[in-house]
Order: sequence, then C-alpha cells, then structure tokens
Amino acid sequence: MKVEIRVPSIGESVTEVTLSSWLVEDGATVEMDEPLCEFESDKATLELPAEVAGVITRVASEGDDLKIGDLVCYIETEGAGAEKSPEKATEEKPAEPAPEKPTEKSDEEETTYATSHPSPAAKKILDEKNIDPANVKGSGVDGRITKDDAVKAEAPEKEAASAPAKATPAVTSAPVPVSGSRGERVEKMTRLRKTISRRLVEVKNQTAMLTTFNEVDMTRISELRKQYKDDFAGVHGISLGFMSFFVKACTLALQKFPAINAYLSEDSIIYHDFCDVSIAVSTPKGLVVPVIRNAESLSFADIEKEVKRLATLGRDGQLTMEDMEGGTFTITNGGVFGSLMSTPIINQPQSAILGMHKIQDRPMVVNGQIVARPMMYLALSYDHRIIDGKESVGFLVTVKDYLENPERMLFGI
Repeated sequence: MKVEIRVPSIGESVTEVTLSSWLVEDGATVEMDEPLCEFESDKATLELPAEVAGVITRVASEGDDLKIGDLVCYIETEGAGAEKSPEKATEEKPAEPAPEKPTEKSDEEETTYATSHPSPAAKKILDEKNIDPANVKGSGVDGRITKDDAVKAEAPEKEAASAPAKATPAVTSAPVPVSGSRGERVEKMTRLRKTISRRLVEVKNQTAMLTTFNEVDMTRISELRKQYKDDFAGVHGISLGFMSFFVKACTLALQKFPAINAYLSEDSIIYHDFCDVSIAVSTPKGLVVPVIRNAESLSFADIEKEVKRLATLGRDGQLTMEDMEGGTFTITNGGVFGSLMSTPIINQPQSAILGMHKIQDRPMVVNGQIVARPMMYLALSYDHRIIDGKESVGFLVTVKDYLENPERMLFGI
C-alpha cells in the first residue's frame, strides 16, 4: 500500500514551510517515526517523522516551498526492504541509455569565434589593439565577448606583422586588468531570514520607535561574580553570568513601569502581570528570540539554567514554536560581538527592547577623582505610542540602579 506523507499542521500562524534537507535517500527503507526530512518555518526547524515503515519515494525537493497539506513523499508499505513497488520500478528503470551530451566543445567550435559579439567596452579595446573580434573567444552569455576577454586578447603574430602601422594617438592608455577574484554567488534566502526581513521593515513602518541611552558602572557586579563565581557553580552546577543580573533587574523594573511590559492591540493596551523575557540568540540561520517564562519568579540560578538551555537549543537548531511564542519584553546582547552602542529594533508586538553592549574601561569621575571603571552603554528602544519619555527614562534609570547596586535585587527594593 502506498501511503502519502504530507506537510502537517504546525501552528495557526504557519501556512508555508521550506524543505531544507532530506535525511533519507530516495528508495531507502525507513522505520516508523524515523525522521525523513527537515522543514524550516518562519521561526524554527522541524523534523517530519515517518508515519509508517516502508520504502520511501521522494516527491518534493530540497529548497521547495510547501504549503500545509502539500505532498512530500510516498511510503510503500508492501515489500519494504525486499523489492520496490511496481510504480517505483517503472520510474527507476531507464528505457534506453541516453546518448551522452558532449561536455566539451569540438575542435572546430574551439577555434571558430566568428559568431561572437563584443560588448561596446570590449569592442573599443579590440579596436585599439587592432584585433578582429572573430579571433576572440567570448566567455559571456551566448559567447559574447566581455571587457575582460578583450583585455586578455592578443593579436596573432602574422596579423601583427602585416598590419599597417597606425598613427599613435596623443593619449592612449589600455585599461589596467583588475587583479583578484570578481566572482559572485546567488543564494536563496532562508524562510527565517525572509521572515526577519519582513518583520523588521514592519516594525520600522508601523511603530513610533525611539531609543534612549544610559550607561551603567559594572564594578559591583564584576566584584560579586569574581567573589562568588566558584561557590555559585559548586552549589547550582552552572556559572554565574551577566545575563541573570540583567533579566532580574529588568523584571523588577517592569513591575514598576507596566507600560514597558504591555502590548498595543488596535485601540486597546494589554498589560501583563507576568514578565516573559525574550532573549535574542544568534544562530547559523539568523536571530531567534526564545522566551524565559515568568522570569520575575525565577532565581539567579534558574535564569542562568534557562538561558543556557535556550541558547543551546537555538545554536543546535532545535528550538520549537512553543519556545519562541509570546514574550512581553526582549533583551539583546550585542556586546558579545564587540558592539559598543546600537539602537535595537522592537520585537513586535512587544513595546520595548533593552540592548546590552560591550564592557569597556573608561575614565569616570568618582568622588572628585578620575578613575577607570568598567562601563557599559544601555539602549532602550520603545514604542512612543504606548510609552512616554518619562516612563522610558525612569525604567532605564531603575535598571541602571539595580545593576550598580545588585544587593537591592535580593530584596526587591
């Protein structure tokens, strides 16, 4: 029996996927629940398992865009592993070996270029060199002689000897050949990259986005990490990083400034009494934003474990739709790539995003003295339709205060 395997329903918002790669060969015997291929949706990479055991006949190809319910392959359940179905045998049996197409041109074709047509730039160069275009092999489309062909062309010795001398122009200079590679390649945009591009343009066009800046002295946090790093890892089994401090500081500040944690929905504003913090993770396929649920109720150790789990899933391409749905506020860390300052773009439908940056020693005035301090610029981009300047600045100052006095976060004051 031939079983049709189609694109399953993935989520309400997903109507189309891209077949990114096949995991089994055409005609292979597969077991039930064995992964057949990988789909790339707008947000994640998903595997398609075999519904039955049998011999697979692939229908869709890698790179195809498929709608929900489209046919991906067949699985023949009768004679799996023994012999292939009649339909497949008919498909695979060649009627007659097709005559090989010559991959190289004949001698006559190699030496006759009379049908070549030079580009205007190439014709000018050939005229200056007194070279007949018929003696030049074109490397362009349909044998067209390119400028590079003309630059490399040399006149035959006989023609050069018998050609009448021409008056030397007052100023003549042959184009200088360009050294180095000038190759190009075209790659199809991944579905994730297309979605990112579309959403970023939508945010810029549909929101009144504004960014406010501040800077934070990371001295106290650096001292705490240095002092308790080993003890923290010994007790909780994970390193104490910077992200847990920022997530905790933001969740405390969000509860004081609820508009930063709200959505705009047509003529209404939706406020949240929970803080689902999205963290931007860079993956080989693009930027994704998995969510830490109810971050306001998590300890420093719980936040660090969740950050590590989501970042690992993202880098391995194993994040699910559930991992990335929702989120009321986003934190992105461009500092890991060396960014000193940036203006992050809001992750719709959220209203704000906090950008972390590189920690850099800078001269600061402390108690009337100039001292070197580890400083970080913070950037808060927000939707001015929901958030007023007073709230955005107040939120950022509150985050700064918590980070510079981390012991306050232990008491939530």
